[in-house]
This record gives sequence, C-alpha cells and structure tokens, in this order.
Amino acid sequence: MMADQVKDGAIGSAQLASNLNLSGTTIGSFSGDGSGLSNIPASAIASPPPGMVLIPAGEFTMGDSLDGDGDATPAVITTISAYYMDAHEVTLSQWQSVYFWATSNGYSFTNAGAGKGVNHPVHSLNWYDCVNWCNARSEREGKTPVYYTDEGLTAVYKSGGPETVYCNWDAPGYRLPTEAEWEKASRGGLTGQRFPWGDVINHNLANYLGATGSFAYDLGPDGYDATWNDEEFPYTSPVGTFAPNGYGLYDMSGNVFEWCWDWYETPYVGGSDPPGPALGSLRVFRGGGWDGRAIGARCAKRFSSLPDGAGGSCGFRAVLSLGQP
Repeated sequence: MMADQVKDGAIGSAQLASNLNLSGTTIGSFSGDGSGLSNIPASAIASPPPGMVLIPAGEFTMGDSLDGDGDATPAVITTISAYYMDAHEVTLSQWQSVYFWATSNGYSFTNAGAGKGVNHPVHSLNWYDCVNWCNARSEREGKTPVYYTDEGLTAVYKSGGPETVYCNWDAPGYRLPTEAEWEKASRGGLTGQRFPWGDVINHNLANYLGATGSFAYDLGPDGYDATWNDEEFPYTSPVGTFAPNGYGLYDMSGNVFEWCWDWYETPYVGGSDPPGPALGSLRVFRGGGWDGRAIGARCAKRFSSLPDGAGGSCGFRAVLSLGQP
C-alpha cells in the first residue's frame, strides 16, 4: 500500500483536551458523534457543471501544527482562484464510461482500473492513468485537453505511460487538482480543524481504519469499518455514503486516497495558485483511505508515491477552472 511509505504520528489526550468538551465532541465546530449524518444533501450555491461543485476563491491556511506532523508545517497562507471540483471521487462506472470511449479514440492506459461496484470509487490507477483519463474526458465533451507531451503544448498526452507531462493551465479541460486546491477543498471553509467536519473522527463520518489507542481524536471503533468489511478487499464504500463537507464534497477524508497534480516537496510553498515544484520524483496524493488510519484522513496530511504506482486504496477526482463549464 502506497500510504505505508509515510510514518504515522500520534497526539496525546492531554494535548487534545483543549479542543474537546467533556463529552468528547469538538467545541465550536462539530456537535455529536456523527450519527445520522449520511447523505445530507449539499446546498446549491452556484450552477456548476453536472456532478461538480464550486470551490470559492480566497485565502486559507495550508498545513497545520496540531499533531506535530513536520510534513504539514510551517502552515502558510495560500490564495486560490475559484474552480469546480467533482463532488465525488470518480466511480468505477464514471471511469469506464470515459475509458472505453478513450481506448477507441487513440488513448491507451497502463491500468484498466477496478472497483468494488459501479458506485464505488475506481482504484488501482497510477498517476499517469488519471491525467490521461482527464484528457479523454475533456475531448469526449469537446473541451481542449490540459495535458501534453511537449513544452509547446501541441501534442496531446494520450499514452497513459511514464513520460514527461506538461500542463496548459489556460486550457478549459479537466485536470487533477493541485495540492493546494485539494487541501482548500477538503477543509470545506473550516479553519484550524483536523478534518473537513471538525477535530474528531469516527466510522459515522468516514471510511477508514480505526485505531483508538494510537490517536486520541480517533473515536473508532477499532479496525476496518464493519459496514464495508466483507472480507474481500478493498473495503471501499459507495460514494456519497457519508455527509458532505461545507462545500458539498464527499469523501475528502477516507474511502480512497486521491492523486494530485504536484510533485512532492516539503515544506509547503504557499502563495497564489501554487502549481507545485517544476521537477521531482514523487507525486502527491491526499485524503486517507479505507485502509489508512485517522492521521491519514487529516486535511493537512500529505503522502507521496512514484507516479507509476497503483494500488487498491488510491483513486482521484477532477477539477475545472472557473468559467470553463
């Protein structure tokens, strides 16, 4: 599993106490244990393309110092332009609808993708497969693709294989979110919280691997989510099972990790619409998964992998620049 490349950390209960009231719920950000919050409809605040939601422009604090995670510090003020993001992780059904069109129209992929069911997130894809699929999705809908194999941005990336990929940020097609876009979206408008809903996590809020003895903010129960553990990997849940965050996005914590555009680099860069480093060897993925512990589901937690890595706990979602429906 790719997430195993990142060491887990823990926080003591004394440090957590300042953020919790006596019942163990977060003060000022979340009330209760999450029971009954599945499938709350998101309020429509814009008219985005079908299946997408608007992520508003503005500043946010990228990173945090809550749990001593050096990879998430120092926290930096980052400004992001508005954009649209898929409300759900790309499902197996959605993936295949583009994949089969693509393979009949000059595209090839390293991995065909897999999924527990048509409404579960697609997984077992490497980074190249995901950017390739975004291009195919763009072309199928008559949009100009974002990714190319040359600096002049004339040769559309269609191979799905490990080669240099160039991004045309002005193109109106689908693309992977930058790491900064992903974290802003994950936070859902909250500030200074571990998760998209507040400071604690349990199996009513996300599909992850409980480990209450390791993290005081993990209310469990321990182990895999029993609802989705049918003893046949992976233990993903259908998209939209849990409540959305403040922007109307589902599964920004747990279910499957999600690929981002950026090469991995530490510390955070910050600034205005940062695209990440120009070069690197590892690509970023975010968000935690069904087989990841609570620390991995934190909004600020970062993971990285070789871009040709693929596993049963990593998928993705796409974005569109604002004004490019």
